[in-house]
Amino acid sequence: MRRPNWQQTELSVGEVSARSGVAVSALHFYERQGLITSARTSGNQRRYRRDALRRVALIQIAQQVGIPLATLRGQLETLPQDRAPSRQDWERLTAEWRVELDQRIRRLEQLRDKFTDCVGCGCLSIDRCMLANRNDQLGEAGTGPRRLLDGE
Repeated sequence: MRRPNWQQTELSVGEVSARSGVAVSALHFYERQGLITSARTSGNQRRYRRDALRRVALIQIAQQVGIPLATLRGQLETLPQDRAPSRQDWERLTAEWRVELDQRIRRLEQLRDKFTDCVGCGCLSIDRCMLANRNDQLGEAGTGPRRLLDGE
């Protein structure tokens, strides 16, 4: 399928699919979930505003990093529905995510960098556990991997 002409203000579902790389069935799913919207032609065909491509891009990225669609829907609902979101609208939306994303990044870095060492989970199976968590003393602070949850 050919890519849409950049001057088009509305795109068919096939054009959105071709440009975004997302299957038509996924676009229909996103629409049912309230993540994107379309208008109908007199022939009952879906037409999407061009800004649907940006929403689909955001959905793709959010899914790759594990952001639930329900969370994403709540955020997308804050964008204007009667016009294409402006740069300021997108900046406001992403600013609201900054704290959550920073926490997520920190947790991923912990998983990448610190999980080869004692995490304080009580397993005492890594050679350093008996030094870092002798007799599971960290268990007194609570359940789970205390050295990661406590932000060490």
